[in-house]
Amino acid sequence: MGVYEELIARGLIAQVTDEEKIRELVNAGKARFYIGFDCTADSLTAGHFMALCLMKRLQMAGNTPIVLIGGGTTMIGDPSGRTDMRKMLTREDINYNAECFRRQMERFIDFSDNKAIMVNNADWLLDLNYVELLREVGTHFSVNNMLRAECYKNRMERGLSFFEFNYMIMQSYDFYYLFQHYDCNMQFGGDDQWSNMLGGTELIRRKLGQDAFAMTITLLTDSQGNKMGKTAGNAVWLDPNKTSPFDFYQYWRNVGDEDVMKCIRKLTFLPLEEIEKMASWEGSELNRAKEILAWELTALVHGEEEANKAQASARALFSQGSSDSNAPALELKEEDLQNGGLDIQDLLIKAELCSSRSDARRNIQQGGVSVDGEKLNDPARVFTLEELKKGFLLRRGKKNYKKIILR
Repeated sequence: MGVYEELIARGLIAQVTDEEKIRELVNAGKARFYIGFDCTADSLTAGHFMALCLMKRLQMAGNTPIVLIGGGTTMIGDPSGRTDMRKMLTREDINYNAECFRRQMERFIDFSDNKAIMVNNADWLLDLNYVELLREVGTHFSVNNMLRAECYKNRMERGLSFFEFNYMIMQSYDFYYLFQHYDCNMQFGGDDQWSNMLGGTELIRRKLGQDAFAMTITLLTDSQGNKMGKTAGNAVWLDPNKTSPFDFYQYWRNVGDEDVMKCIRKLTFLPLEEIEKMASWEGSELNRAKEILAWELTALVHGEEEANKAQASARALFSQGSSDSNAPALELKEEDLQNGGLDIQDLLIKAELCSSRSDARRNIQQGGVSVDGEKLNDPARVFTLEELKKGFLLRRGKKNYKKIILR
């Protein structure tokens, strides 16, 4: 089985411009492909995971990834999938984010001996002359076609600025530039980027009379069709200082039963034969599959040692243990106390287990709060200085908990 056939078997491929040619190049290890990453934050997220894994798979098959850091396109902001305009970042913020991306990507992609290339589109986009760009590139884009593009549809009713309208042209110009200067023959990306990617292949054809190719990968969604990679409304980050290895592990450990095998196929590097044996698992075996998924992805991002620690901590917590030092913790100081103690409602809020005192009181009254495995039923319960110094595990529901520590 070639790597292209493996991508199909794993359910990764959504759309391609020329399947026969892409299959030939990818399977022969002759694809020089790029994927773009705009620097909208100081860390990559679980939402980038599919693209990173795709790059790694193709590199392992002998193909050459070109990582495009969007130092220039981030100055505009991709409107794809957005209902409002992205926050405009300063050049200093973008440069800082780009450096953070570079360090994280080096954990996934081998950049030694020109096995992969990293470029920043700020190097060519920021020096473009506007009038020259309009003459050289703008004449090849139909406004009517652009307005029909999926990436703009969500914005038309709310209002699409001319500023953002240029994003497709910028992304297309990237492909055109990389084709000329880096022998880049393919662009890969998320399925929501299809219109932008076609703009690049068409620009290359019109300007240079040559063929370039595009392939999109399926977006990672749950069984309800929602994008995966967020928990409680917040992104799941690859930076351990923003999402701890434990919380990263727990995110994947807690995926829905309907989603676990899909995630294992798309995100892990386990052999397909091994995955197919797991496809018939039910009941408690599904929990085992979730542990495998969580460990594999945590090891890929944070290393095997952190994956082992996260797994041990999760197992200890689920068995009602409270002594594991790797559990997520709330560290209190004596100045956080009130009259020498702290009531349970404030404690739940400080631990980010409840959003308000009324939310905390409701969870307590419904029997959803426990301390070291014992249900707590008194919404007025106050923990003393001595109890807080000793430390305990505070839990709301089955999957939300914090180790309480007083320093």
